[in-house]
Amino acid sequence: MALEEEQEQDDDDYKSSFKVDSFNNPILALKNFKNCSYDLVIIDIVMPQMDGFELSEKIRKVDDKVKICFLTAGGVPGKVRFDPLRAGYQDRFIRLPIENEVLIQQIGKIIIRS
Repeated sequence: MALEEEQEQDDDDYKSSFKVDSFNNPILALKNFKNCSYDLVIIDIVMPQMDGFELSEKIRKVDDKVKICFLTAGGVPGKVRFDPLRAGYQDRFIRLPIENEVLIQQIGKIIIRS
């Protein structure tokens, strides 16, 4: 996985390797989520069983301080199209497809902020 690979350090950009726990089932991800264990949670908006916004709300009940970043290639089927600017997520919203290097830079910046 690109996020776990060692990256070169550059003075202008945050580059590093990350420890990643990956789940393709939001119920399993929530079950395994532990308070204060993560610097950042990256959630795809479109998932089976519950969408990314629902998962983020449930995660916030466990840890209201964890940083959350949303990934998506489009809108959520059957729901209003997500507007990251209106929702206040403009700096924590990554549209797919994205190059691995750009993804790593954006995630590093999110972790450093706030």
